[in-house]
Amino acid sequence: MTDPANPLVSTEWLEKNLATPDVRVVDATYYLPVEDGDARAEYEQEHIPEAVFFDIDAIKDDSNSLPHMLPSPEVFSSKVRKLGLGDGTRIVVYDRKGLMSAPRVWWMFRVFGHRDVYVLDGGLPKWKAEQRPLDDHPVLPEERHFTARFDTTRVRDLNKILGNIESKAEQLVDARSAGRFEGRDQEPWPGRQSGRIPGSYNVPYTNLIDSQSGCLKAPDALRRQFEDAGVDLQAPIVTSCGSGITAAALAMALDILGHRDVALYDGSWAEWGLSDKLPIEKGPEASASVSTER
Repeated sequence: MTDPANPLVSTEWLEKNLATPDVRVVDATYYLPVEDGDARAEYEQEHIPEAVFFDIDAIKDDSNSLPHMLPSPEVFSSKVRKLGLGDGTRIVVYDRKGLMSAPRVWWMFRVFGHRDVYVLDGGLPKWKAEQRPLDDHPVLPEERHFTARFDTTRVRDLNKILGNIESKAEQLVDARSAGRFEGRDQEPWPGRQSGRIPGSYNVPYTNLIDSQSGCLKAPDALRRQFEDAGVDLQAPIVTSCGSGITAAALAMALDILGHRDVALYDGSWAEWGLSDKLPIEKGPEASASVSTER
């Protein structure tokens, strides 16, 4: 049995349930523009049996120039139903990096009202290390109806984040690396400034993953990561990152900790860092260059 209160499933559970009629497996591998990787080609070469490929850069809002912004409920429904992902299915999402982009697809399904969605703990690296089955057979899913119910409480836009700098009603937690958060390292998205949204906290998503197993850390260890960064786990939280991908890993970890007042800033730094009229903070060594112009 899957546990709706736990967004993770183990590799052992998935292998035992691959043939279960209502289980659907999804490869949600994604590569940044600066990375050398072709997620779809790699999926075609090998994937978990009967897995379908969820293209994050295709299931998006085509009217928005920002990368992979959340599509409308109608577009999402139309795209996923063709993948055989619909009402009454238990969806298990994985990616080739472990826990990088799979949480984004988990979050998208949750935004559109599908609760029976899970992430494979450890992802494809753990699955392969355990020598579990793989194949390269083309998957031809049977179309299935998907009822999209958009939960607007899970999403934030630029205006909400800008207003929150003044109101401080929600804590903004950034999943990027410390170097990017402090403005020391160059952004992988072309044309973006370096730095962070004023008042935000930093919990790099990689800090949530056990370096030995590749799985998400235990709840107590997850809790320490947020608390050590200064985050109040009793107060509302908005997660952010480079382009809305790894922010979902923070949202998933918070879900495991029982935190239900969590939203995601979909545009994230790909949107914020593009403008020279938005306030930006940097580390102490760069404090003189902080922009306060809106």
